Formats: sequence, C-alpha cells, structure tokens
Amino acid sequence: MKMDLEKLKNILGEENVKSDPADLYIYGSDASVHESPASVVVRPKTIEEIQQIMRYANDELIPVIPRGSASSTSGHTVPIDGGIVMDLKGMNRILEIRPEDIFCKVEPGVIDDDLNRALKPYGFFWPPAPASSRIATIGGEIGANASGLRSVKYGATRDSVLGMKVVMANGDLITLGSNTRVATAGYQIERIIVGSEGTLGIVVEATLKIIPLPKLRCLGISNFNSVEEAGKAVTDIISSGASPSMLELMDNIGITAVNKTLNLGLPDVAAIILFEADGKVKEAIDYEMKAIKNLCEKNSGFGIKMSYDAKERTRIYTGRKKLFASLSRYKEGIICTDLADDMAVPNSKIAETAHEIHKIAERNNVIMSVYGHCGSGVLHTKIMFDVTNKKKWDNASKAASELYDFIHSVGGTTSGEHGIALSKAPFWKKEKADSLNVMRSIKKALDPNNILNPRKLQDAPDNWVTATKLRYRVR
Repeated sequence: MKMDLEKLKNILGEENVKSDPADLYIYGSDASVHESPASVVVRPKTIEEIQQIMRYANDELIPVIPRGSASSTSGHTVPIDGGIVMDLKGMNRILEIRPEDIFCKVEPGVIDDDLNRALKPYGFFWPPAPASSRIATIGGEIGANASGLRSVKYGATRDSVLGMKVVMANGDLITLGSNTRVATAGYQIERIIVGSEGTLGIVVEATLKIIPLPKLRCLGISNFNSVEEAGKAVTDIISSGASPSMLELMDNIGITAVNKTLNLGLPDVAAIILFEADGKVKEAIDYEMKAIKNLCEKNSGFGIKMSYDAKERTRIYTGRKKLFASLSRYKEGIICTDLADDMAVPNSKIAETAHEIHKIAERNNVIMSVYGHCGSGVLHTKIMFDVTNKKKWDNASKAASELYDFIHSVGGTTSGEHGIALSKAPFWKKEKADSLNVMRSIKKALDPNNILNPRKLQDAPDNWVTATKLRYRVR
C-alpha cells in the first residue's frame, strides 16, 4: 500500500503522525477479540485537517478507520486491511451548551462522562449512559448507536442526535439534521450515519438533544431464585405501563464476579433485578417504585430493598456498571470474550432467552452470563473460556451460532447497542439477508472507492477468524 508519510506530516505536523511498530500494534486492536496492524496512525485536531486527509486517502485508495477510545467490542476500529487509523480523541471540545434550546454541540472526541460533568451545572444530562461512559467518546457512541442503563426510558443515541457535520469520503463537509426538536423535510441522512460504524462518513461535530436532570432518583433491588422468574418480572413491568428509568438483570455468574472483584456484598441468588424511577415529585416516584415492587413479588421476587440514598444507590449501581470488567475474575483460567454480547428480543421473550443462554452454555461446555438492559429488551452475554485452547474456541463459536439462531427464531435482532463490525457480522447478515444489497448501494453512493472502514457490517467476511488475527495465543 502506497503511503506518503511526509504528505500526512505536512497536513498534521510530525508529532501527529505515528508509524513506529509500538503505535501500530496498539492501534491494531480494540476491546474485541480481533487484531490487525494499522499502516499509520494520524491525530487530527481540526475539520480542515480531516478533509485534507480524506482527499489524500480517496485519491490514493487508502482505507481510513475512524477511532475514538476503542471500547468497541466487535472489531469496529480494527484496520482489517491496514491503512490510516484516524484517532479523533484530540477533537474533544464542547462547542456550545444551550439549555434554553435543550441541545449542545460537541466534537467527536468528547468523553461521555466529561460531557455530563459539563452539563450538570446547567441542570441537564446526555442520556445514552453506556457502561463504558468513563472512556466512550460521543463519536463512537454515534457510530455504534450506543445506549445503556437508562435506555428503557430515554432511548439510544439515535433518539438524542438532532444533527451533525460529517466529512465524506471525498473530503466534502456536509451539514445534516437541524437545531430543532422536529424537522420533516428531505431524507434524514443523519439517522443513517448513526449506527453506520464509520463506514459512511466521519462525524466531526454533533448536535445533541439533552434532558433536564431529575431532582430525585430511587433505586430498588429484587432477588429471584431463577433467571426465568426474573425475566417474567421484567416482561410484566414493561407491559404494565410502568416507567422505570433503569431496569437491569444480573444472573448469579455476574453477581459472583462483581462480588469477587469489588466485594460489594450483593445477594448470592440466582438472579437480581435492579430497578429505578426518577423525576421531580417524590410521590410520583414512590408510585412507580411500588408498582414495580408489586410485579417483582408477583413473580416470586423477594428481599426487595429500595433507597433514595446516593451512596447506597452508587454501591449497587457499581456492580452492574463494572460487571463486564469483572467477569474474567469469575473463575481461574477463563477469559471473558465478546463473541455474542448484546442481542435484543421482544419483551415477551426475555425469560425464555435468559434460560436458553444457560442451556446453550451447558451444551457447549463454556460459561455464559446473562445480564443487560432488559427493560429495553437487550440481553448481554459473554462467552467465557480458556482462550488458549483451540477446542474451547470451537465450542465458543458453536455456542454463538446456536445463540443467534435462537435469537432470530423468537423475532430478536443480532445487536441491540454494540454494533456489528466483524464479530457478529455472519449472524447479522443472515438476519438482514434481504436488505444487504440496499445497504451496499448506500455505501457505494456515499463512499464509491470503499475507503471508509472497509469490510465491516454488510461487507464483513463470513468467517472473520480468517480475516484477522486473534488477540490470544491459541494452542
């Protein structure tokens, strides 16, 4: 691949172009199982620099992979064909906060938690709240259409993006969406960019809808003797018309892992549900919490506790937020992998799906946790096994395939919030078989030379194991 490093250095300055082996190795992976080295790493600070880079890359047919903090779990930022990895963390300015208009404008490298700290004095917050909010960038959240703990009430990233500026593959800068809460004219291209995983354009500025901070929050926890009972409680809560601001499920594997890692003292039961209500008026919150408590008890929930106390809420909430990072501590000799991790199912199928995940794990001799933003229908699982063992990889791959076959059979979808990229592409392509060519036509129209994050989503290989290296040494 032809690469003119001097040209890139003239655009960005020598200090913002990295090509030594250590940098290329670091930028060749993300939080997924994949690894493939970059050809060069660039760190732009302005829109004009990004435009110049894209014009150069488009002329020379060089792949460009946009990257934030690389917390993606499916290989979004892995440069499968080498090329230019564009680190956007340096574009981290909060450009404007307009509480009177209920929006803010930010650059793509702004960290989620940093944005919420800046919004707090104005009495507002940015709602997606992924578990990785301490490091996740707004650009990455837009790329994956991220959501999180409060998606049950406030939705995913797409629901809170009003507009954006995007640098296209040929270097053109376009403005999409608006500054208004409603806009009806023309194609809503900004909604296509959200969730496109860097394959259609590079978001360089985003206009985000913000939400007034609730004055009060109350968090509850209910214990269950089976994940099926917990799942049925979730179904009843959502279908009842209750309005929780958080509704989370954790099974005993997750509980054990976070207790072992963080010593939180969560109850040692088959499953727990965390539920929260927020708002301005305590009486209204108490009404919601009582309704949810009654539905938990109807489904054999017990030991139910509820608290407005911030310290107690933080203690319990920490267990869920740090669950993913804790799972590799569940048992000696196993590693937590993201081969199947964020499927979504219809509300009525939550209990059945939670039960099936454990059955699939048992059949294939791997460990699979069940947790997630169950109020939104999102169930997470991580497949845990000895990643140095080739036979265990075969077992894990079979488990993932069986799981997604089941998810599709009950009307579910391959990814609820983490995106597709490489790891989930074979399963997602089966789910979306009749619309893949339409997606390819959109990609061709916006990126005719196929340089933006190529071979991801609809163009990802059917067998990703042969397309990238695994980050693990397999015997």
